[in-house]
Amino acid sequence: MTQTKKTFLDAQWRKLVMINYAIDPEVLKPYLPFETELDQWNGTCYVSLIGFMFVDTRMLKIRIPFHVNFEEINLRFYVKYKDNEEYKRGVVFIKEIVPRPALTFVANVLYNENYETLKTKHSWVEADDTLTVEYGWKKKGEWHTIKTISDKTAVDIKPDSEEEFITEHFWGYAKISDTITSEYEVAHPRWQIYPIRDYEVKVDFEKTYGPNFSFLQDQKPISVYLAEGSEIVVKKGRKIKMKK
Repeated sequence: MTQTKKTFLDAQWRKLVMINYAIDPEVLKPYLPFETELDQWNGTCYVSLIGFMFVDTRMLKIRIPFHVNFEEINLRFYVKYKDNEEYKRGVVFIKEIVPRPALTFVANVLYNENYETLKTKHSWVEADDTLTVEYGWKKKGEWHTIKTISDKTAVDIKPDSEEEFITEHFWGYAKISDTITSEYEVAHPRWQIYPIRDYEVKVDFEKTYGPNFSFLQDQKPISVYLAEGSEIVVKKGRKIKMKK
């Protein structure tokens, strides 16, 4: 009988701005966790810059003061892990930016993620027929922002589409060492997306993510999405280790 993993964190992820770039797989190989493979869609390898809000966050069912509602901005790529004969589709984070040091401490220690604590901000503005969503973070004295302008009405994600590939990875993987990987499950229902009218990326990628990702500075995104999001659950994780 399979043991059900206990819930570590539950929250809502809302208004996810997703800026997606095509990337040479060779750039990502040093970040690839043990036993995982790069996951591509229609022959394209992706890296995504994503901003969103954590809302009504509870850790082990407890709301921690000043850690209930906050922004997160992350740079991630997509992998798959063959567990017995089935593939699990997941994400690996290059970096996750949050405004509270306790969040960084817990995520880095328990899940071996690469969190950084920075000042962050967001705005959601509804006009007559548009929705403008913006996220920002302050690094080395400079504000960096990503923004979408979209329709106000969300629509369903089409099956077997790029937006489905980007939004429906339900596992997180982190590289602990060359022979150990951290794995955890993120559960949520299928999301809806808002049709995009325009977008803006004002980010110094080298300042935020280092020289390996400076090429994104002048690269046009392959796609941009705004997902509504939903309630999510993060399960307690496990370690994948090399067999002796």
